[in-house]
Amino acid sequence: MIRAAVLPAVGSPLEITGIELPEPGPGQVRVRLAAAGVCHSDLSLSNGTMRVPVPAVLGHEGAGTVVSVGEGVTHVAPGDGVVLNWAPSCGSCHPCSLGEVWLCVNALAGAANVHARTEDGTELHPGLNVAAFAEETVVAAGCVLPLPDGIPLTDAALLGCAVLTGWGAVHHSARVREGETVAVFGVGGVGLATLQAARIAGASTIVAVDVSPEKEALARAAGATEYVVASETTAKEIRKLTGGQGVDVAVECVGRAVTIRTAWESTRRGGRTAVVGIGGKDQQVTFHALELFHWGRTLAGCVYGNSNPAVDLPVLAEHIRAGRFDLGSLVTERITLDGIPGAFDNMLAGKGGRALVIFP
Repeated sequence: MIRAAVLPAVGSPLEITGIELPEPGPGQVRVRLAAAGVCHSDLSLSNGTMRVPVPAVLGHEGAGTVVSVGEGVTHVAPGDGVVLNWAPSCGSCHPCSLGEVWLCVNALAGAANVHARTEDGTELHPGLNVAAFAEETVVAAGCVLPLPDGIPLTDAALLGCAVLTGWGAVHHSARVREGETVAVFGVGGVGLATLQAARIAGASTIVAVDVSPEKEALARAAGATEYVVASETTAKEIRKLTGGQGVDVAVECVGRAVTIRTAWESTRRGGRTAVVGIGGKDQQVTFHALELFHWGRTLAGCVYGNSNPAVDLPVLAEHIRAGRFDLGSLVTERITLDGIPGAFDNMLAGKGGRALVIFP
C-alpha cells in the first residue's frame, strides 16, 4: 500500500488515503515519486471544469526514480531518474502525422484505465494518465522521459507541465522574437515560467499582470521589466508602457473571459495572443466583426505549450544548466501530500507561485 491523493467524486474534497498499485505490465513503468507540482489543472479536474473518470488519483506534473519496468520497456531502467509526461502522443493520429503531437487525439486515453484500488477494492483511474499525487505510480512507457543530466530530481517535476507550457507558449505558440514586447497575464507557476522564457527569447519589455500586488517581486525576479496590478484599465496601462502601441505578444495564463479579452486588447495592431489558461464553458469571450478586421490580431489556444517534450526537454535542460532558467524560483511552497488541499485554496485565492509536493 502507498499513500495517494484521491478525488472520490467531482466537487468532493481530496482524500489522502492508502491505495494498492499493480506491478507494471508489458509496456509499463513503476516510478517512485520525488516531487509533484500542484497545478491549476488539478483544481480544474477536481471541480469539473475538465472532465476525467472518477474516482481518480490526481497529479500530472512529477518526477521520480524508476522502480521497475515491464516487458518491452527499453528506454529507461530501474534506478533512472525520469520526468512524467501526462500527454504522450500516439504517433499515428492525424495531428501526430502533421507533427502536432500536443494535439494528439489519443493522448488522454489512459485516463479511462483502472490504475489502482483502494483498501476496500474501489477501482481508481489516473487523473491525467500519470497519477503523480502518490508516493509511487505505474504509467505507460510513453509517460516517462529520461531526466536530463545535471537537473535536480525534485525541481525536475516542474518540467512536466508548468515549464514546458510556459516555454512553449513563448517559443512555439507566440514565437516571440528578439526585441519584441510581451505581456504575461497571471503570475502563478506557468506565468513565472513564461516570464523566464520571454526573457530568454530576448524580449525587450516584459509586462507581468496579476491581481495580487504581492507577486511583483516574484515577477521581476523571473524577468518582468514592468508590473501591472490587474484592473479595468489594464489594457490602457500596457499601451502606455509601450509607446501607445500595445505589446507584440500577450500570453494569458488564467483562463477567464475578461482576462483573455484584456490580453487581446493589450496587443498592438497585428499582435499575437496565446491562451494558456483553461477556463470553463461559462467563460464566453466576445468580439465584433469590425474590430477583428481592423486590428488584425491573432488569438490562439495553446495546449501544453504546443511542445514536443522529447525535443524540448534537452533544450530546456541546457538553459537550466547554464543558469539562464531557474526552476527553483517557480516554487513558493514545499508541502507534503496532506498539504495539497491547502495549495488548492491558495490557488483559488491567487496566492504564490508553484506548490511542490516533496515525497520522503
